[in-house]
Amino acid sequence: MLNLIEHAPASAAAKTATELMIVHGLYGSARNWGVIAKRLSDTRCVVAVDQRNHGDSPWHDSHSYEDMAEDLAEVIRARGAPMDVLGHSMGGKAAMVLALKYPDLVNRLIIADIAPVTYAHSQIQYIEAMRGLDLGAIEKRSDAKAPLEALVDDPALVPFFLQSLDVAEKRWRLNLDVLAREMPKILSFPTVEGQFGGPVLFLSGAKSHYVAREYRPQIKALFPAARFAKIPDAGHWLHAEKPREFEAAVRAYLDMAA
Repeated sequence: MLNLIEHAPASAAAKTATELMIVHGLYGSARNWGVIAKRLSDTRCVVAVDQRNHGDSPWHDSHSYEDMAEDLAEVIRARGAPMDVLGHSMGGKAAMVLALKYPDLVNRLIIADIAPVTYAHSQIQYIEAMRGLDLGAIEKRSDAKAPLEALVDDPALVPFFLQSLDVAEKRWRLNLDVLAREMPKILSFPTVEGQFGGPVLFLSGAKSHYVAREYRPQIKALFPAARFAKIPDAGHWLHAEKPREFEAAVRAYLDMAA
């Protein structure tokens, strides 16, 4: 089963609320979401997962959204009750497939800056950057910052990537070979029959183009109850760029939909 980090609520009342699962995006991990997960756990239990081929979860030869949805379903079944699910980017696509395949396992969805479409861009350049880092010369994580910044087009992403660097073992906690090979699947969205009729919030960054208005018919066809909101001055990494605003939007939606 997937590795997870559980943020248990402190109050008795919060322990009875529907649990929230957070599903990270490509090259991420449960640890990336620690601050937001901890803050949201004041009203409910929050479980952040490492997806397959990421973090401390098992590595597999496949990385399809059907596979990721099965992984998430296994976690929810082990928890014993339907959960609210928040997914960012790749994690949002996995959460959408989960809800479409197993609507009985999902109470509400929050999809952060992604749509159920195939994108033309690639994320392979970041795999090449991580492969290009001389891990043998790294003694502490800060040693990797400048060399990786020289290889990455957006320096703001470097601290995010470095959270997946295991300095002691001189390895990435990312199955880079499989992620590179499966990149076409990651950029796509599978054909899934049916709809998810439950509450769904598509929360995007106002400066991002991942949830374009022309995608709304496709979104509504699969998620007829979908609602849309934007965080001002945020891009695709909206939870990292505007963490307080992101948390407030998620909290408001969960409270409203309860």
